[in-house]
Amino acid sequence: MKYLPILALTVAISACAAQPPANVQQVGTSQKAPKVVGQCIAQKWADKSQQQVVSQDTLANDQAMDVYVPGQQPPNGAAAVVRPSWTGGQGSWVGFRASGAAGSESTGDIQGCR
Repeated sequence: MKYLPILALTVAISACAAQPPANVQQVGTSQKAPKVVGQCIAQKWADKSQQQVVSQDTLANDQAMDVYVPGQQPPNGAAAVVRPSWTGGQGSWVGFRASGAAGSESTGDIQGCR
């Protein structure tokens, strides 16, 4: 019985971790690892804009990351949101958090990296 509170907390945390981030539009899923998808998006945006692209790990070892649209800055700028697959399998879940003028052109670039 003394392990019941720990079990309940573990289940609650797992349920929260399985939720897509708030204010993020799903772009799709990928069979590739989050690190590979995030690096692809950053490279496309950097090549296209000739500007620096900021990426920020949100889980250790590049397991999840936010890749900010050129000219956008953490923590609230427009970004590609790359997370491990919500289904628990291999691969990634990819979304887009809009802010200001960044929009459909950015999501098209994201889809090219899935």
